[in-house]
Amino acid sequence: MASQAEVEHPRKAFGWAARDPSGHLSPFNFSRRETGEKDVAFKVLYCGICHSDLHMVKNEWGFSTYPLVPGHEVVGVVTEVGSKVEKFKIGDKVGVGCMVDSCRTCQNCSDNLENYCPQYTLTYGAKYKDGTITYGGYSDLMVADEHFVVRIPDGLPLDVAAPLLCAGITVYSPLRYFALDKPGVHVGVVGLGGLGHMAVKFAKAFGAKVTVISTSPNKKEEAIQHLGADSFLISRDQHQMESAKGSLDGIIDTVSAVHPLLPLIDLLKSHGKLVMVGAPEKPLELPVFPLLVGRKIVAGSGIGGMKETQEMMDFAAKHNVKPDIEVIPIEYVNTAMERLLKADVKYRFVIDIGNTLKPSS
Repeated sequence: MASQAEVEHPRKAFGWAARDPSGHLSPFNFSRRETGEKDVAFKVLYCGICHSDLHMVKNEWGFSTYPLVPGHEVVGVVTEVGSKVEKFKIGDKVGVGCMVDSCRTCQNCSDNLENYCPQYTLTYGAKYKDGTITYGGYSDLMVADEHFVVRIPDGLPLDVAAPLLCAGITVYSPLRYFALDKPGVHVGVVGLGGLGHMAVKFAKAFGAKVTVISTSPNKKEEAIQHLGADSFLISRDQHQMESAKGSLDGIIDTVSAVHPLLPLIDLLKSHGKLVMVGAPEKPLELPVFPLLVGRKIVAGSGIGGMKETQEMMDFAAKHNVKPDIEVIPIEYVNTAMERLLKADVKYRFVIDIGNTLKPSS
């Protein structure tokens, strides 16, 4: 007997899903809606694996629903467009990031900040307005409203473009908003994973001076020689941290584990900004006094609106900002999740959906 997921929409779909908090992914039949008048349907060719996927398949944030098809760094080629679609045509290269809907009427939506809409809809593990479940990009096809579809410029290979839809915009947006996008500005980047390596690349493309802050001394050569950072601090080395006090205009903190904030706040100049883009499971300790004595800010930032996401994608193509990826077949996805947990990837896994996702897999 067919499951509810298979029959709730008319269009057959296939992907890999987690069924419970073990997080183990396996083949899954489900369905997608027909292409509505404002919808774009596309064949998925690649999907990045985000750290959020790992949290979600294991229900570490407490709101996962199963079966769960992860994936919000989804790229492919348009196969069908609705009658009122204006921006896309069949054959276009496109992507979908972390959200597939918002209310469209609130102040945030009016300001092109759909990512801060109180009613935005996540690409997977959420519910559409009609009550049906959203399924992500570890699947063979996507259907999304054109407003939430991003055009992939010709200069960007599709596999490389995928991680930009989450990792890329997550660091691009705060660099722009907090004015850390100018030559002469000194930016710190905490953590050198999927988000961190993109923060280094975008900051350098903006002309900023970049210091990577990491607990791992063995990442120094990689940060400076390969990614182009200007300097490197070992966060556990008190002498190094002491000597760098008051030197940074802003910090993009990408770490999603619990870690001390005081040493990072101390690195900021007066009026400096510590911007959190990682999402630790437990609350962090925030000492307030060091904020008062330099009018410093601890802020957060979450992805970006659709207009800015397209701007980021175009900037990446123009300035050759490309994530470092390891392309994998879908059958490898559970091993990839285990490696991601150990930070054993440089720097983003991308699943080759087009060539390896088969209904028999």
